[in-house]
Amino acid sequence: MLEPTFALLLGPALADPRPLRRPMSGMRVDAGFPSPAEDFLDEGIDLHEWLVTNQPATFYYRASGISMVLEGICDGDTLIVDRSVQPKDGDLVIAAWDGQAPICKRLKVARDHIELHSRNLHFQPIILLPGTEVEVFAVVGVCRKVVRDKRRLRVGR
Repeated sequence: MLEPTFALLLGPALADPRPLRRPMSGMRVDAGFPSPAEDFLDEGIDLHEWLVTNQPATFYYRASGISMVLEGICDGDTLIVDRSVQPKDGDLVIAAWDGQAPICKRLKVARDHIELHSRNLHFQPIILLPGTEVEVFAVVGVCRKVVRDKRRLRVGR
């Protein structure tokens, strides 16, 4: 059986982070041939300011596993959770119950129970029966750092 995707708490956001604006291109990027038009820049963007709306209620979790891969969440991604956002049916959430490690799933609210759905066809939904005490927090962002493969390609061998 494949392992579910877990989330590990990384800690709260800084209360007053130092703004760190970086140039933002005014052009959209097509996933095809790159455009040489780098002369067109919009005003800068601070990723923390853009991704975090309620600093005291924002926490980061590190995703682990492959159960949310079709959601675009990969092993090692950082999940941004705003505990002040009220989770709704269909939201991407972090959920914990009965001493379980927090997990990242898609929330399905039924009339008499809650379901937590993976986004990998090899994983069955988790059905939490009525009366189960569960903490559910909305995921408001996902970050991924691109890491280059350290191996060298050997051509012609």
